[in-house]
Amino acid sequence: MTTMTPLSATLCTTAKWAFTTRRVDRCDVRDLSTNYDAAKAGDLILCQIAEIGQHKKIQLAERRASESYPGDLVVLCIGDRYAPDQFLASAVIDDDLIDLVAGGGIAGRIDASHVRISEPTRLKPIGLLVGEHGKIMNIADYVLPQLPANDHVTVIGVFGASMNSGKTTAASSLAHGLIRAGYSVAGVKATGTGAFGDFNSFEDGGAPALDFTDVGMPTTYRMPMEQIEAGFDTLVATAAVRGAEIVVVEIADGVFQQETRAILRSSTIRDRLDGILFAAPDALSALGGKLVLEQVGLSPFAISGMVSCSPLAAAEAAEATDLPIVSREDLRSPDTIMQHVAPLMRRETNDVAA
Repeated sequence: MTTMTPLSATLCTTAKWAFTTRRVDRCDVRDLSTNYDAAKAGDLILCQIAEIGQHKKIQLAERRASESYPGDLVVLCIGDRYAPDQFLASAVIDDDLIDLVAGGGIAGRIDASHVRISEPTRLKPIGLLVGEHGKIMNIADYVLPQLPANDHVTVIGVFGASMNSGKTTAASSLAHGLIRAGYSVAGVKATGTGAFGDFNSFEDGGAPALDFTDVGMPTTYRMPMEQIEAGFDTLVATAAVRGAEIVVVEIADGVFQQETRAILRSSTIRDRLDGILFAAPDALSALGGKLVLEQVGLSPFAISGMVSCSPLAAAEAAEATDLPIVSREDLRSPDTIMQHVAPLMRRETNDVAA
């Protein structure tokens, strides 16, 4: 049986703060509230780990993974999640125990899970964090300054057929190749679930990174499209203000996920993209992705992802799609960049590079 710690805001000073909370000023915590009926996505919550399940580690705000133990105190965000390979979850607190729905720091109620996934790590809610004037603290209180759309930088979108299709590797490799080709580059994760994997992948390749948690969303699942679009504009514009000539934007999950589908069909995001790189796990997915994009008037300049790891699969995909199949090694090559990506650059970017 897990022993509960007495209710106190000072507990937050000893807790592990998750990646999704990294912008929060911890000195702002004044109290804790157990009024869970009013909890909403992005609200900060102090929990105690009751049972270890699927997620055995917490991704910390310091961008390292911390082993979890029963009794650990953690500060997370309430949030939804859409992950076909793991969990479908809702941003609600409706029981004495709730679920860790993502290791980057999302808590809520799991509604469905993949059959091969273990039971979730279970959490005992201790209290929602309360700041000044008795207001529940939310990561939306700690966002980047909102900026209008920037029309000068080149923006390359990376989409994929599904989770684990190779989007992150393709996006970070593309960013690295652009840097090697002499461009100033930033990486942006515009949609998805708060986690440091994609963020760190961009930065490991030399591209400073931003993501949707920087604009107040713990996840983008079930967020209004207007909010996602405004967040995208701010992230791209912030990257430009900080010196980026080209922004590589990764869009999470597959083309049938509801936010991704909405972005592709009709959004200011799709209208702003100067080029699309598509990641696929196999040749059939590569062809399907090309056809889906063509249905909405778009076309990728190349196919990458897991399909590029197999010479046979890559050959099948090239024949089926009549598109270049580029591996991560190709994307990291300035020659590939100049052949496939340079023609997509906006005039302002080419002027700067010249």
